Amino acid sequence: MAKFTLNRRKFLSSAAATGAVLASPAYLRRSYAAGGEVNIWTYTNFVPDSFKEQFEDETGIKVNIRLVDDQGKQFNLLAAEAPNPTVDILTVAGHRFLQFIDSDLLAPLDTDRLKNWSAINPTFSESDWSTINGNKWGAPILSGMEVMAYNTDVVSAEEASTWETLFSEKYSGQTAYVLQDMMSIVMLKMGYDGNMVAYLDDPEKAAKIVEEAKNYLIEKKPLVRKYYDGGAEVQQMFVNQDINLACAWNGPIASLMNDGFPVAMTIPTEGSYGFVYTYNIANNAPNADNAYTFLDAILGSAEIGAAMTKASGFISTYKGASEYLSESEKAATSFPEEVLANMKFFRAEANEMKYGLVDPAVEAIKAA
Repeated sequence: MAKFTLNRRKFLSSAAATGAVLASPAYLRRSYAAGGEVNIWTYTNFVPDSFKEQFEDETGIKVNIRLVDDQGKQFNLLAAEAPNPTVDILTVAGHRFLQFIDSDLLAPLDTDRLKNWSAINPTFSESDWSTINGNKWGAPILSGMEVMAYNTDVVSAEEASTWETLFSEKYSGQTAYVLQDMMSIVMLKMGYDGNMVAYLDDPEKAAKIVEEAKNYLIEKKPLVRKYYDGGAEVQQMFVNQDINLACAWNGPIASLMNDGFPVAMTIPTEGSYGFVYTYNIANNAPNADNAYTFLDAILGSAEIGAAMTKASGFISTYKGASEYLSESEKAATSFPEEVLANMKFFRAEANEMKYGLVDPAVEAIKAA
């Protein structure tokens, strides 16, 4: 496969014409053009327009994008088309892999065909969630995670570095979190596997761990201002100064930061959980060779990763992507390597057991 290079002049002229401020994409030399097409199901802004235009021009491969907005709908559509799908590449969240794999809807990813695989931060590409049945199943592109969000006018960065602060008397009545999400984090904080995969063969231990986390959250219940449900709600509580600390998904907090509100976020030292969006190749993809050409190209530049971050608000998985972000964009959409190292990823292997225990525990906490 040809080595990808940068064609900045072509990109800049395209970006100027569209008014876009994106990174210069990688491209494949025309002499290696394959022609044909590649069909992609993905979310809005996950394929930068300037990259798509240049990729098509330089390879002769037409990129057909169908926008999706829900993992369940995408699964149902792909299942209905099996075993002869119309799609080549689809976007699956890592913790949903098993559903697609068990239904024989994805092809194992041949990373030897991706010369730019090493461009992905190994925090994402080599984590335990990414290998199932001895195979890789997707190329990580963007990530979301549960963070400690805090009002920087009130809470120090040092205080925000531990979940203990969220449960401290000092900030009583000034905190909020999604209760079900917090169950996983409390289990992790206690030194357990919040995914519960480690206890698949020991359901009694799993039940004891959930009971311990439940009792802890009941004990700390007088300190929390609100168990909230959605991103807009936690944003409003920060804006109204109802809270100064929260466990939240990074996206809503990034929006507040970009709007200039005095809020920041971090992954506490005890750890947290996140998910990764990946590009996957459909089983029996009609244009598999072109799919690999596309994947290698979109992994070919940290600037492309930065462009995807700017457009989507999610964190790029690409090494060096933050170098192409402004200081405010970096603060809202990236973390230092040592902070990222605190993150674990949601896994699905034990979900039936986990939520069979967690859901009743959540209701018990609410009722306490």
